[in-house]
Amino acid sequence: MTALAGAAVPLYALATAGLWLLARPFGNTRWKQACVAALGSAAVAMLVNQAISHTWARPRPFTAHVDGTHLLAPASVDPSFPSDHAAAAFAIAFAVLAFSRRAGAGFLAAATLIGLSRIALGLHYPTDVLAGAVVGWASALLVTTVGRPWVTWIVRLLGRVSDPLLAPVWRRLPHRRLAR
Repeated sequence: MTALAGAAVPLYALATAGLWLLARPFGNTRWKQACVAALGSAAVAMLVNQAISHTWARPRPFTAHVDGTHLLAPASVDPSFPSDHAAAAFAIAFAVLAFSRRAGAGFLAAATLIGLSRIALGLHYPTDVLAGAVVGWASALLVTTVGRPWVTWIVRLLGRVSDPLLAPVWRRLPHRRLAR
């Protein structure tokens, strides 16, 4: 569980950034929009979590229940409620889901594993993870609806830089029809 939790977050971040690379340069921008919306949603979720945790500073399970909790990861001094990992992971997953059901389902499965690992490691209560998932969902909903014009603008702006750089590499790939 410790190894899964340690590897899951960096792999999840790489998969999120990888969405940008799946988009054919100068082509359909759906994957780029999913990437930008996911990262924006995670940022919004983290801001909301900070506001909530400063309002309600719930101690972590290993602090509140010293004898009943086995800590399997390095201790954190942040408040327990809501889970930052769960909020960011579910924000990313729900944002990707807004652009692709198949990819979104994969991201949701991974976000669920990240959330469950936080409980299994003794770092969060189940309600911390559930609250993080709700914050993530609300953040993704906000970014993919109200923030969609900003997402489109950012994709267009960043695409002007990345597309000319990625086009030669993309043409050399054997399976370049993947994201059409």
